[in-house]
Amino acid sequence: MTPDQIRLVQDSFHEVLPIRVAAAALFYERLFAIDSDLRALFLASDMPKQGAELMGSLGSVVRGLDRANTVLPTVRELAKRHGACGFKEHHYPIVGQALIDTMAAGLGTAFTPAVGEAWEAAYALLASVMIAAAREDQLAA
Repeated sequence: MTPDQIRLVQDSFHEVLPIRVAAAALFYERLFAIDSDLRALFLASDMPKQGAELMGSLGSVVRGLDRANTVLPTVRELAKRHGACGFKEHHYPIVGQALIDTMAAGLGTAFTPAVGEAWEAAYALLASVMIAAAREDQLAA
């Protein structure tokens, strides 16, 4: 990611924070619309709490994008927790699409092509780290 992309992701996430509860609900609505089978991973979840955790984790990662060496261990641990809950590698593109769709809806006209490209780059980086961590965890098991 370029420094400009990092700034765009951080600034745009800051713009979504005031609507974080609605954004989290929209994310899960979109996620389940793309792949209804994913709903089974959340049957026992308190969805408002899950949404708050999503936005908190996303916020921590977004804030740390300019210090990747400090945030990537957290991302790796997040991948391991997701794997333990049944999350699989083929789910990552679905989550990415739901995230991009959520940011586009939350930002409205502020979701410019440059902002979209920045979010895609951020998610590609994070997903690649999470996938690698999940593979390592599977090999170690």
